[in-house]
Amino acid sequence: MRKAWIHALVLVSVAGLAACSPGGGGPSPSSSATSSPSATPSPDTETTVPAPSPPPASAPATSGPGKGDAELAIMVKPSESEAALNYTLVCKGGVPTAESSHPSAAAACTALKDNPAALSPAPRSTDQACTQQYGGPQEATVTGIVDGSPVDSSFARRDGCEIGLWNAAKDILGSAGGVS
Repeated sequence: MRKAWIHALVLVSVAGLAACSPGGGGPSPSSSATSSPSATPSPDTETTVPAPSPPPASAPATSGPGKGDAELAIMVKPSESEAALNYTLVCKGGVPTAESSHPSAAAACTALKDNPAALSPAPRSTDQACTQQYGGPQEATVTGIVDGSPVDSSFARRDGCEIGLWNAAKDILGSAGGVS
């Protein structure tokens, strides 16, 4: 009796494995899934088409070179107890004008021409994970116009995501931004 029970268990196991292996006698896709290439297969049907890639989580709205024209007011607060530093940055064609009071105006204008979206990062996704690290007390605000588009951005260094955005804009924020 015991041998018969073990033999039945082995047969059931083999039949279950055969159903799971490709072409092994398992259930075949429904005729509606195979009759038309544009038909949507049922959730249980295996497909050979890969799923589409998800869109990038934090891709800027536009990237790549811009015109390099900007009129910006930049305020950097190094710490809670220190006074804010205020700069004016005016660029024409990626070159600073005499109106600029930015400490590294040439580098800032070049950075804006290379990536005008650095000051307009995409909104943080609600499911985006950020490292919980503190980068410092620095805060910055940038307002104005870059290549004809309004800019009103704030930067801080409270977690890994904010540190990444700060580092992407560090040349524009100036040498007093707390990042070397």
